[in-house]
Amino acid sequence: MQLIIAEKPSLARNILAGIAKLQKDEMKKYNGYYEGGAYIVTWVFGHLFSLADIEDYTPSDTGKWTMDNLPCFPKEFKFNLRKNDKKQVDSGVEKQFNIIKRLCNRQDVDTIVNAGDSDREGEIIVRLCVSHALSGAKNFVRLWLPDQTPETISAGLLDMKDESEYENLANEGFARTYIDWLYGVNLTRFATLKTGKLLRVGRVIVPIVKAIYDRDMEIRNFVPQKYYVISSNEKTNDEFVELTSKNKFTKEQLKDAEEMCLKYNGVDAIVTSVTTKKSTLPPPKLFSLSKLQSYLGKKYKMSMDDSLTIVQKLYEDGYVTYPRTNSEYLATAEQGKIKTIISSIQKLGYPIKFKFGKSIFDDSKIESHSALTPTYKIPSPTALTDKEKQVYSTILRRFVAVFCDEDCLCEKSEIKISVGEYETFILKGTVITQKGWTKFDDYTPKDKILPKLSKGDKVNTLFKPVEKETTPPKHYTIETLNNYLKNPFKEDKQNADETDDEDYKAIFEGLELGTEATRTGIIDNACKSAYIALKKDVYHIQPDGEYLIESLSQLGITMDKYKTSQLGQSLKRVYRGECTIFDSVHLAEGEIQEVFDVGKDVETNIGVVGEHIGTCPLCGSEIINGRKGYGCSNYKNGCKFVIWKRICKKSISVYHAKALLASGKTGKISGFISKNDKPFDACLRLDENGVVVFDFN
Repeated sequence: MQLIIAEKPSLARNILAGIAKLQKDEMKKYNGYYEGGAYIVTWVFGHLFSLADIEDYTPSDTGKWTMDNLPCFPKEFKFNLRKNDKKQVDSGVEKQFNIIKRLCNRQDVDTIVNAGDSDREGEIIVRLCVSHALSGAKNFVRLWLPDQTPETISAGLLDMKDESEYENLANEGFARTYIDWLYGVNLTRFATLKTGKLLRVGRVIVPIVKAIYDRDMEIRNFVPQKYYVISSNEKTNDEFVELTSKNKFTKEQLKDAEEMCLKYNGVDAIVTSVTTKKSTLPPPKLFSLSKLQSYLGKKYKMSMDDSLTIVQKLYEDGYVTYPRTNSEYLATAEQGKIKTIISSIQKLGYPIKFKFGKSIFDDSKIESHSALTPTYKIPSPTALTDKEKQVYSTILRRFVAVFCDEDCLCEKSEIKISVGEYETFILKGTVITQKGWTKFDDYTPKDKILPKLSKGDKVNTLFKPVEKETTPPKHYTIETLNNYLKNPFKEDKQNADETDDEDYKAIFEGLELGTEATRTGIIDNACKSAYIALKKDVYHIQPDGEYLIESLSQLGITMDKYKTSQLGQSLKRVYRGECTIFDSVHLAEGEIQEVFDVGKDVETNIGVVGEHIGTCPLCGSEIINGRKGYGCSNYKNGCKFVIWKRICKKSISVYHAKALLASGKTGKISGFISKNDKPFDACLRLDENGVVVFDFN
């Protein structure tokens, strides 16, 4: 008898459909499981187990968070059944685990099947259940599903591998779990106790918020600079020909720009070559999860959380393949499956055919899962909601574009115009002559329609200095943030024809921030924590996010992309069997210990809430470091003296507060923001009434 443990009840139901293709016996429903023939099918609800709290290792006398048991580095990590908001074991979780425990230890069960989601998270979810439930030794195998159609499930049940073949994946999953716990628990408590405000500190959430913070600070503090280019836009053969020089001049170099215009206008502009060649425009790649989310965010202003929820449901309903994939390519072994999908889609009237090429099938660019595609199972017109139709149609149309049987043909033209010996201008244009795949997937040519010119033509010019102004960087969008997180050490692509080898190298080496499986949830948590906000498809830092990053900076906590990617690389080494879980965890512990060592001695840190930091200038009582400000302990008797911790969107450190109390004035503080969103620097000073005022001297 085989006991199959699915990650979710919905997967368990889909597995029943796969089993129906293998046996005639009917699966009967019992309390918490199904049974019939050679199979028992039960399920978990995602994580039934979670890591124990710090108090399970070093109990607190008060039951409150304290610095006394920090940092906490368990010699052996403990797991407990998941608890509810009241810190009690969830009754539903306990009930289902007891069912699984009884089934695992049934004498007629000789094989247990891990049917968790096909990633490192799903791998350890079921493993934890089995390790806590099983009292003896039994066969342990893995059901690995690229999609949830009955055919794929039935085929998977006949081709299961021993769980030992997934040992490295499980080790990576456990290492990730331990490291995230170490960072989240230790640094969240440390920062919260120091500031008096709950600050969620995590291995991935902080660098994501910091990226948005840094970009928004660049924009906020940006000072536009004027400059000049020289440009001509005169008619030749009744068409305007625009020529703009690559040379740029500062606002002080206007005379130089005018002199160059005189030179350019004093010679002839001649067309030195006109070339036109026919070309085939290749279709875009299939979707990875982040590329799909970027597309949906840009086109439909759909948040990453919404798009993932929808595509996950489409997957569970059997309409698309496993969504949490980081690849835009298919495995060569999947050719038969793709042919079946193409046959199914052809019945809808789409003009597609099977193609095989490196731009579609490339095993070297697949880590665990192939690109996101539709399955052979086509939803009926009434099966999907409007938003589900948007997502499914996007995946379907991209698949149709990739396998379209009609090429997209175009004519690419290039005109070179030489202005004497000074400069050669190159104009490029593309004209679509046969739409091909562009009928099914969005495409907008970047090049302009060129004027009709021939080699030897004289082009009329009148170059003039044109005043321009530098522009600030743009806010992160869903698309640009996704691109950054996939490879935070790469400059934005300037050339659409670049290969994606660098991106995949970054993914496989662990340089990315977060993964396809976790990134959406982390960004959503950052939004729910009010650290960032998504407006349409644009991310903005929020006051709490500014407070988080500035507070962590004052505490010496630098959870930047460098440290996060360093830990990501260590996880990939665990996955490749190049190091152990302990090696990876030890690296994280060293980083965390350094934070505590530095944080205790940083002079400019934000102190500890509740400590005395000086004497009240009004009544002589103690000033206490509070959650929102540094206030007088004699407030109950009417003393209202306070130094707020946030002044004009700037965090005021305990160092500055102590200086203000001791001498009545601070040194210059940078980064205040006016009501008009203008940055300014100033000192803080106590006036004769003990009120904190700005001092610009």
